[in-house]
Parts: sequence; structure tokens; C-alpha cells
Amino acid sequence: MTVFYRYNFRDTMKNLFNFCQIVLGIILLSACTKENILKYNENIASILILESDTSSIYITDYYPTMDRVDSITSSSLKILFQNTSEQFIIISETTTPILNTIEFWSGKERVSVMAIKKRGDDTPKKELTAFSSSQVGTEFKTTFLVAPEQVMVFWQNVKMSSTDYELNGRELIVRVPREAGLMKRSYIRIIASEGEKISNDLLIPLEYKRVLSDISQLDRTDKQAQVLYSLMIDRFHNGDTSNDKPLNRPDVLPTVDFKGGDIKGITDKIQSGFFTDLGINTIWMTPVAQNPDDPWGLDKDPYTKFSAYHGYWPINPTVLNPHFGTEEQLKEMLEEAHKRNINVIVDYVANHLHQSSPILKEHPDWVTPMYTEDGRLNVRLFDDERLTTWFDTFLPTLDLEKEEVREAMTDSALYWIRHYDFDGFRHDAAKHIPESYWRLLTKKIRKERNWNHLYQIGETYGSVELVRSYVKSGMLDGQFDFNVYHTAVKVFGLDGGDMRVLNTELYKSLDNYGYHNLMGYISGNHDKPRFISVAGGTVSLSEDTKAAGRKRKILVGDTVAYDKLALLEAFMLTIPGVPCIYQGDEYGVPGANDPDNRRMMQFDNYSVREQQHLDKVKKLIKLRRSSLPLIYGDMLSLFCDKDVMAFARIYMGEIVVVAYNRSSQVRELKFTLPETLYSGNLHTNFGSDYSLDKNRFNLTLPPYGFEVLND
Repeated sequence: MTVFYRYNFRDTMKNLFNFCQIVLGIILLSACTKENILKYNENIASILILESDTSSIYITDYYPTMDRVDSITSSSLKILFQNTSEQFIIISETTTPILNTIEFWSGKERVSVMAIKKRGDDTPKKELTAFSSSQVGTEFKTTFLVAPEQVMVFWQNVKMSSTDYELNGRELIVRVPREAGLMKRSYIRIIASEGEKISNDLLIPLEYKRVLSDISQLDRTDKQAQVLYSLMIDRFHNGDTSNDKPLNRPDVLPTVDFKGGDIKGITDKIQSGFFTDLGINTIWMTPVAQNPDDPWGLDKDPYTKFSAYHGYWPINPTVLNPHFGTEEQLKEMLEEAHKRNINVIVDYVANHLHQSSPILKEHPDWVTPMYTEDGRLNVRLFDDERLTTWFDTFLPTLDLEKEEVREAMTDSALYWIRHYDFDGFRHDAAKHIPESYWRLLTKKIRKERNWNHLYQIGETYGSVELVRSYVKSGMLDGQFDFNVYHTAVKVFGLDGGDMRVLNTELYKSLDNYGYHNLMGYISGNHDKPRFISVAGGTVSLSEDTKAAGRKRKILVGDTVAYDKLALLEAFMLTIPGVPCIYQGDEYGVPGANDPDNRRMMQFDNYSVREQQHLDKVKKLIKLRRSSLPLIYGDMLSLFCDKDVMAFARIYMGEIVVVAYNRSSQVRELKFTLPETLYSGNLHTNFGSDYSLDKNRFNLTLPPYGFEVLND
């Protein structure tokens, strides 16, 4: 016993001495560099895409907390800047390289932004495929399929010295900088070019000074690791019948009246393990602000007014809707979610207020004109009058170009974070809100140091260029990618679809938003007809999908729709970005558009097909949540024709192969992986047959089937 204690004491003292040395080293490093290093490096600045020969740029779009900039420099771009301005001008010439760096100087501090020059009318296409291939200690290796000429390597927003990496032909070896030891989570970013070709951007997550290597190192603040679940509070679960107050009026159809879902109902499902069992780590809930109690709007066929069960008609943006619960219940729900490592983001409406709002009575000049200058009623002119149009005659749009309105509505948004500890926002009608609002809101958020983990995602329908204009480190983390969703619905759900069209749309998004973007990829939402009914043939996209649900009972239809829905969800859960399941899509609830797509949730008594689908979705989400390649992996296209698509996700040499078959026929795929990728230990997860001869794949997919192969 004496020997045991003597040995333990010596060992303990030795470990304590080593620990003290490490702590002392960190303290000395921190004293010298931490304040300067972390000031503008806690959030990654987004990549700047040079739209034309002359580009006018807002500094805060990239560094929202940088109040003072002394100078802006670049070795390859001409910069015009006065240090009293919020903007600067970039001039590029025909000789300007594709890859550039811009330095921002504030006192002795310098941070940088990656800048990519467009070629003609297109964003540079990623024609140099690159992927991380291995790691040893504080070094890692990246492999290019074609040797690049130029490489840019950043740690956070600091361009790394060429002494910190070595490029040898198609291999790049990078040494993690010692400064990374100051941050639990930081990132190394890599992008390369060769002639007019450019690589995909690489994002390498670090845990202090080492490459992140185990899924257990992730927590709910890692935004790329999120799987969202979208729920409508009133239609989710009734946990407190004391707040049930349906209108029960003859002029309000039951389908658009309150159903009793509430915050306590969400808490009950958090506590019962519903979200954990499904694999969800971020809940997106519809708005919780006070709405009118009386019905508004009008549909004539069939005749009905509408209750505000959905929450999108705010009258007071900082008062909790009593239909949904109390302040104590909301705080309890958030606490219970956080105990289980689940984020909760809240839907926030800044674009408009309901006409009965006391705020509008006090400030009638805060709204945009109800009529355009040429005399048209400025209602639902979503493209022609994007920033001023009203959604309805009783929903005045706020003039957020006015500073006092902008200040008030950004402060109202922050109220929900300060008072209730939400983890971010889904922003309603983002494209109808001016950029100045997003700059101010994100600046206020970033000024609060403990809010750096907040996730902001917007709703914008429109071109890639319009969507991308809001996705910047000084505005939104991401937006829902409806262009990919709409294409996927047609390709997976309808006859005559073409996988090559979806492949093109996907890579268009990756080229524009980045290969490690935080865009949202949905299975559906509360404004769309249920995919399963579209795929099953009971709802046509060519009809009025809202009226369809009011005039007839919408079912699944052809049960092959379950397989097609699984294809869609497999796609969303395996591509880069943030996947999002709309409530009920995990088991395949049918429905037309609003309000039929908002049926009350079902938590048991599933049919055989519904249970099979639920089990499949759970397995897909588990694969996503447990796979670093599916979270941080780079993309390698393997095969694509009219009916079949296959690609690989690769992270530090670990590979996941994904393939989809949209046709009604069995398909046999043959493709070859690069020789540098070892794939001998891959196995299937959904029962497909496959064989492997060295790196030559032979994979058989069933009709309307998919496969995910991993180690």
C-alpha cells in the first residue's frame, strides 16, 4: 500500500508540473497576443466576390464590429478608401489574379479578407477539386486532383505565412499556427487556383492546436453540425389546455383556427426525448410575439377569415403571445432544451406589424406608402416593390430605411436573446428588408461577446445573386436555399425530372455560397404543399395548391411517394449546408399548401409505411450527426446522368459515398475514386449491393433508392 501511494504521489506531482508548464505557456502567449489576435478573429469573415471591375464594399459586411479602419491595402487590387467612410472601392483589372487578399488595418491590428475575381458574368467555377487527406499531430495534408499554381491559406482572418505550409505538386502540407491554441474552436481555410481554374474552398475545424478528429468534440455551438427541425407552435403539441382559446366563429374555418399547440407542448416533447431520438439539435419555432386575437383576411372560396394561429401578424414585437404560454414556460422550455444540447431559434418578423399595433398608432409615419408613385395598390408586389410592398392591406410594411425604425426593430429582436436566451433567429421575409437593417442587427449581436454562437438564417425567394447579397459575416449566416429545393422537388417528385439539372443547381449554390455554407436545405415548410402529396399525385404544382386543400381531402396517393420523400430527405441530409426537417415530414404527413400543410402533429399510431419512413429518417439523421465527412467534408463528384447522381464527402482521408436513383428501374453504377483515397472499409447502410476492386466501385441501387456508404 505504501508503494502504491508513493508512486501515485510522484506521478501526480509530475503531471502537475507538466500542467503548470502548459498553463504558464498559455498565459505568456495570451498576455502577448490574445487581445490583438481575438479582437476581429472570433468570427470568420466571408469571402468577398468581386462582381465587376469596380466594386463598392461596406467594411461592416465583413467585420461588423470594426468601428475604425485606418487603412485598407492589397498587393493585387487597387483600393480607394478614406478612413472616415464606411465603404471602400475596389478596382480590378484584366491582369488581376483570381485569388486576392485585402488587409484591414485598425491601429496595430491587421485582419484580411479573401477576394475572388469573377470571370465574365459567372462566379468562378470550382474546377480544381481539393480535399483534406490526412493529419499527424499539428499538421495536416490537402490533396488536389490537379496541381495548383496559387494557394491561399488562412487561419481565421489571418493570412498564414508561406513558411507555415508547403505546396509540393498536388499535395499541400499545413502546420497549425500556435495562435490556434488560444481558441477552442477556430478554422483553417484554403482555396487555390491554376490559370483560370479555382478550387472548392476547404474549411478545417480545429480544437485548439489540433485538427478536430472526433465527433464527440462537437457541441451545439458548432453551426455546421446542426440539424434543424421546423415546427409551428400552434400545430405541434398541446401541453397546457388552460391557454386554449379558439375563436369558434362561423366565419373562421376550423383549419385556420387555433388548435391549442403551445410552448408547454414543446417542453413536454423535449423532456420525453422526441427531438433527441430523432437526432435534432436545433429547433426552429414560429414567432412567439403577440398577435391580434380577432380574425383577419378573407378567402371567398370557401369563405373564411383567418386567426393569427401562425404568429406572423405581430402587434407588439416584445410581448409574448398569451395563446402560446407564459414567460416562465418559455424560459423552462429553453432551459430544458439547453440541458439536452439542443438549440432553439425563434422566428422573428421585422418586415411588418399588424395595423392594430399600438406602435403604429403612436408612429403612423413608420410605414411605407400603401400606394406606389404610379397609383397602384402596393400589396404583394414582391418583386416590383421589393422593399416597400405590403403583404396584405392590414399588414403595413415598416420603413426600415429610417434610422429610428431600424433601431427600434433591431432592439426588439435583441430582446428575445437578452430576456430568453434563444440561440438565434429565422428571419421572416428577409428579402423585403434593406441591407442596412441586417448590418445594424448583426453589429449589435457581435458587440455582445457571448453571442458569437448565434445562428441567423433568412427567408429569401429570388436569384442566387439576391440571396447571396444578404449572406455575409456582417449580415446573415445563411438563407434557405429555395432554388435547390424547388429543383429537387421536380427531380425527385415528378416524372421527367433530370438529375443533371439538380446537380447543376447544387454546384451553382456551392460555387456561390461556399462548399461549407450555412444555408438551409429543407424537406418542406409551412408555405409549400407537402412533397409527399406532390410526389404521390394528389396535388399538382400546376393548380392552386392552397385552394386544393380547402376543396378536397388530400392524401398521400401513390405510396411510392414515401420512397421519393426519402430520396429528397437523403439528399438534404448528405449535401453541405444545414438540413432542416419540417414537422411531419419525418413520417410523411400528406397535405396541400397553407393551411393544409399545417395539420396537427401526430406522435404515435403510425401506419406501417409511416413507421418505416420514420425509421429511415432517424437513420439518416444519425448518419449525418455521427459523420465528420458529412458535416465538414469536401465534395467530390463521382457520377451523374439523367436518373442517378453519386458523390463523395471527404474529411481527413475519411470518405462517405452517397448515391441516389430517381428512376423506377434498378440502376448499376460504376465509378472510380482517386487513387489517393483508401476506401476498403466502406459498408452500406441501406442494403444496396456493391463491390470494390481497388478503387473501382460497382454499386446497385433499387428503384427510387439511395445509399450511403461509410467506414
